[in-house]
Amino acid sequence: MGSPKPGHVRRLVEDEMLERIRRTLGGGIEPHGLRDDAAVVGVPGGGSLVVSIDSVVAGIHVDLTLCSPADVGWKALMGAVSDLAAMGARPVGALVALCVPAATGEGELTLGVMEGVAEASRQSGCAVVGGDLSAGGVLTVVVTVMGTLDGGRAVERAGALAGDAVFITGPCGGSAAGLRVLRERHETGRDETGQDRSLAAAYRRPEARLAEGEVARLAGAHAMIDISDGLALDLHRLADASGVGFALDTIPVAEGATLEEALGGGEDYELIVAIAPREVDDYVMRCTSAGLRPPLQIGVIRADTGSRYLGGEDLGRLGWQHAVG
Repeated sequence: MGSPKPGHVRRLVEDEMLERIRRTLGGGIEPHGLRDDAAVVGVPGGGSLVVSIDSVVAGIHVDLTLCSPADVGWKALMGAVSDLAAMGARPVGALVALCVPAATGEGELTLGVMEGVAEASRQSGCAVVGGDLSAGGVLTVVVTVMGTLDGGRAVERAGALAGDAVFITGPCGGSAAGLRVLRERHETGRDETGQDRSLAAAYRRPEARLAEGEVARLAGAHAMIDISDGLALDLHRLADASGVGFALDTIPVAEGATLEEALGGGEDYELIVAIAPREVDDYVMRCTSAGLRPPLQIGVIRADTGSRYLGGEDLGRLGWQHAVG
């Protein structure tokens, strides 16, 4: 990377900024604070809560020409709930803060967003217990979710061991392909196909893999992360936190998506699971018994942190990161 030109300030990508924030907070966070998308918080008297916060900003996370207000509400709650799924937690409640542009029709927009929140709440079993409403320049939905572990321990990103099998809970790329299809139809006006509808739903209404996360935790998963920013990027993040590498053999691609979309598209909310080989049969059996799709093994964890391959070739950090400064 070259030096910035005079008068130019390089904007940091999300992971770089988070690392700077960790150093700034110093002793103000737990030793592993800000390493996972959710945090485990001890409760006085015993027990713990798993807590996470996420946001959806119009024009950044969602295109309002392609999504309804209800889709925005759904995506906001499900994105936050997926952070709980990635630690094997069950949701118990959510707080929703909604900032709506102060313009004509804001009441209709507010109710539309909250209809989607309500639908996602029912689907995920995560009750909305409070929140905040204000006016602002851009539609923004911020969701805080809380979950429990039923006495168990959360599965973090850090914990993968050399030799672990790497699974994902389903094919990837559907959401990114849905966004592509919706943009193509918006620009060309072509007729919608059945596959178009399926891919559009993957983008507009992704689902957190709560049952899959809990099953993986109970089966003894060593590490886990949800695929929110791209399979490749999120697997790199798991490997970074665990101090390991990986070797992938294959990538299951959602029907209608491309390999590039599967690797870097994001918002699939499938889970990446690292688990010991001796636990694999039990893990698969638990998924079957729970009526879940069979998990898909895509590779193994390696001890060498510099070895991060797909089919023998280096796999880059493909995926979505905010540019912040």
